[in-house]
Amino acid sequence: MTEQSASENWEPKIVAFVCNWCTYAGADLAGISRIQYPPNVRLIRLPCSGRVNPFYIVKALQEGADGVLVSGCHPGECHYLSGNLSARRKFAMLKNFLSYIGIEADRTIFTWVSASEGEKFANVIKGVTDKVTALGPAKRLAKAL
Repeated sequence: MTEQSASENWEPKIVAFVCNWCTYAGADLAGISRIQYPPNVRLIRLPCSGRVNPFYIVKALQEGADGVLVSGCHPGECHYLSGNLSARRKFAMLKNFLSYIGIEADRTIFTWVSASEGEKFANVIKGVTDKVTALGPAKRLAKAL
């Protein structure tokens, strides 16, 4: 297989850290409703988006993820009161750091998706996949094999 044909067949690897109570339930609703979205996203279910350590995101990029999504409950709807607001603050600081070291802004995305928003979840996944596909494979933090 030539390098050109390999790049034409390239699909991004995306890791999604999602809240158990809202975004994961929204993903489940999308599945139950048979709403189609790209299959190249791997969900990691956490009790709350506020539990996402910024190092998890950096590690995902280091280990070969082309993009990372963090998604939680809408503001004011967090089961842990303010966990999603904590996640938003951490994510804003991390985006500044990643920008400083040369990682494109669209490789890391933060969203709010509630349990009743299955269609929105599918649209978020499509949007993330499109943005990361446009950027191409991540090479900045990826370890050399």
